[in-house]
Amino acid sequence: MAKAMVYTFLAIAFIIFFLSPRKRQDHHRMCLNRRLAHKVSFDPLVSSIERSTDDKGLSKNITYVPEVDDAQEYFQDDGVLNTTLRLMILFPLLDNAPKDGYISAKELEAWISQQTIDRLSYGTYKAMFWHDKDGDGAISFSEYLPQFSPKDIEKKSMAHGDAGWWMEQFKNADVDSSGNLDFNECKDFLHPEDSDNEEIQRWLLRDKMKRIDDDHDGKLNFSEFLLHAYNIYKSYADFENSPALTPTAEQMFAQLDTDKDKKLSVEELRPILRYLHPGELFYAKYFTRYLMREADDNKDGYLTLQEMLNHESIFYNSLYEDDDVYDDDDDNGDYHDDL
Repeated sequence: MAKAMVYTFLAIAFIIFFLSPRKRQDHHRMCLNRRLAHKVSFDPLVSSIERSTDDKGLSKNITYVPEVDDAQEYFQDDGVLNTTLRLMILFPLLDNAPKDGYISAKELEAWISQQTIDRLSYGTYKAMFWHDKDGDGAISFSEYLPQFSPKDIEKKSMAHGDAGWWMEQFKNADVDSSGNLDFNECKDFLHPEDSDNEEIQRWLLRDKMKRIDDDHDGKLNFSEFLLHAYNIYKSYADFENSPALTPTAEQMFAQLDTDKDKKLSVEELRPILRYLHPGELFYAKYFTRYLMREADDNKDGYLTLQEMLNHESIFYNSLYEDDDVYDDDDDNGDYHDDL
């Protein structure tokens, strides 16, 4: 009962905070942050609030959601999260390699990447919790996609979202060919953009190729590359370094075209896969760079506590930004939104 009251309090406080007009003047300044952050969260407390809010309607107990000890102390009387206090609590946790009173880009990226990994693991756990009907600790194709009948599967339709399309991805993720997905295989299936599975990576690129290969010859010529791929790559590359260092479309095409046939195959596109299909871990890296650029006032490559407090809103952007801002700036949406 006490746990339920705490989670109810957290959910209500989160909603109040989300709707609060405080610091909405930063809206336009943080649009880039929203795009790069995507689903990245800086504060594990905020992640816990989001998870408990999301799980509130569940009839079963999701034990993966971590306990939040004394969470009330981080909320003000008006129900708004005290982000200043939270940053003061979190700073020494980030400052650990070495513990010198400064946070380096490496320390910040390690922290944000871990929050991202936790998010991916939680999503996988939740999916397995709901879909593992027989309780064997693995998910079969029919358990995860019960809407497809045996006849649908027999048709082997490879159109985006059809049974054959999903079956190919399921088999790619099923590394041990058991016919079922264990936790790690399920994570790859649910989050293909973050997977190191080479078959899944090729599947992503083949699917991308089908949608941007205008002449349907199975490869990209320069015009197709320029129209459908280069600008996506450039938008991230410009932020990664500087526009002056980003290769031109001609230079990038020549660099990727290893067999010099003036066309790019799926295999030749693999070096820019993370740009064409950025996953949450990719965004975590870019979110780190964004935070360092915005909060490092003296440009020494490190963050002090005071610098973070001077820019505390950017560390809690998800609480200030609307969900529809930069919700999908190209066609790189979550493959599992189709379900």
